[in-house]
Amino acid sequence: MLRLQAVEAGYGSAQVLFGVSFAIEPGACVSLMGRNGMGKTTTVRVIMGQLPLVAGTVERFGNGTAGRESFELARAGIGLVPEGRQIFSNLTVAENLETFHRPARDGDTLWTMDTVLDLFPRLRERLGHAGNNLSGGEQQMLTMCRTLMGDPKLIMIDEPTEGLAPLIVKQIGDLISEIAKAGVSILLVEQKLSIAMDISHRVLVMGHGQIVFEGTPQELRADEAIRREWLEV
Repeated sequence: MLRLQAVEAGYGSAQVLFGVSFAIEPGACVSLMGRNGMGKTTTVRVIMGQLPLVAGTVERFGNGTAGRESFELARAGIGLVPEGRQIFSNLTVAENLETFHRPARDGDTLWTMDTVLDLFPRLRERLGHAGNNLSGGEQQMLTMCRTLMGDPKLIMIDEPTEGLAPLIVKQIGDLISEIAKAGVSILLVEQKLSIAMDISHRVLVMGHGQIVFEGTPQELRADEAIRREWLEV
């Protein structure tokens, strides 16, 4: 589904990623964790084609596609829920969802307006409301549902719980779990240990642009040294 091998990347002369390697198998939910400034979002940008490789390879769906544009990767089946939500604030909920709808690649689609609204019924009640009239939690749900309307096979979710109340964080975790159960592969970029540990099949911890831990949630729980040094606990 997705494989990074010895990836190096950065911004101009400032290198951020140093030999990053990991893979996500079909139907898996993998969390990429770490403190701010460790390279998590840079990794997402490399995968999405928004940042060029300095070295290494990125394989998406079994193909080396390092030179492809972001819009081509989106059409191929990679969806991105960006940090900061980035909804169209002047459009209604329905218009935000319709803007991202696309026909399925194989003539059938898992995600329609009805199926995404079934995941978060509150949005159904707010279909006619403009994006800037939604709460922070509702905006995050809209961003996730909007991305699903593009019928992704792999969805990357960047810091979905930042700045949200604990109850909303739980709702977002439940939504991500439902997306995973539907067979969509997930890369979750997250600082909160609880949500990542509860819903992930595997966890990665990033420190200073490198993967410093890879294992199961149970293995990370048992590794106090890694959690103390590299995570917000």
